[in-house]
Amino acid sequence: MHIPDGFLSTPVWAALDALAAPAAGFAARRAQHGFDESKAPLLGVMGAFVFAAQMINFPVGVGTSGHLVGGALLACTLGPAAASVVMTAILAIQALVFQDGGVLALGANVLNMAVVGVLAGYLPYHLWGRGRMRKAAIFAGGAFSVLASAVLALAELLLSGVHMPAPAMGISLGLFAVSALIEGAITMAVVGALEKIQPGFVRQPAPGHSVLVSALGITAVLLAAGGVVFASTSPDGIEHLAMQAGIAKPLSSYGGGAGVAGTGLIFLLLLAGGRLWRKRSA
Repeated sequence: MHIPDGFLSTPVWAALDALAAPAAGFAARRAQHGFDESKAPLLGVMGAFVFAAQMINFPVGVGTSGHLVGGALLACTLGPAAASVVMTAILAIQALVFQDGGVLALGANVLNMAVVGVLAGYLPYHLWGRGRMRKAAIFAGGAFSVLASAVLALAELLLSGVHMPAPAMGISLGLFAVSALIEGAITMAVVGALEKIQPGFVRQPAPGHSVLVSALGITAVLLAAGGVVFASTSPDGIEHLAMQAGIAKPLSSYGGGAGVAGTGLIFLLLLAGGRLWRKRSA
């Protein structure tokens, strides 16, 4: 789902970078408003969990893989503004430290996954997530977040003049649909698990969720340390489509140690950011 450098034309990535900066700043200001410092550890572990989960690709078709994006999961648990900030931090660390997604294309990835993807993932939950359709709304949010991000990424590639044969485009859209369904199922399962640990957590997050934070932190470390052993090595949908279009790119990979280090870095960055928000809003 990450667009690497070299895929987008200069006018496209420059325009998207210019749009992403104020969008990220607006989300940060909205998230800061009324932020409770006691929620800073939750901000950190949710970011660490999604970062670690994104490292693990699963097969979605012959020679193609997908991975959890996490926009809907973050939006349901943290709210859309904080979720956008967390996803932006994840994408920045991936691009700047692990070369997963381009540095010049960072604005495109932020808009696709941290802004539009998060909002698309939150909308079904916002509309229908308080009643009997709650599970369906969470599932739909996960699916919509992936589809929205994928459609935007494909549109940006087309605007950049990347030639994509119709058969390859059709196959890619089908694979993205499979990834969207898997994203919805994973999002629904994780939200359900969180509410079993702390009933009512997602409906009304409250301070003092040390057990939940510990469980998420341990899970993130385990995923980062050992999950990559079981991950698919096939390219994801964007990479597969780019290869069909004749754009070569070496696949990024995370070793167990590097993954754990990145997970810790995300946690510390978001923990410090959450506490800084509280001090500035006090």
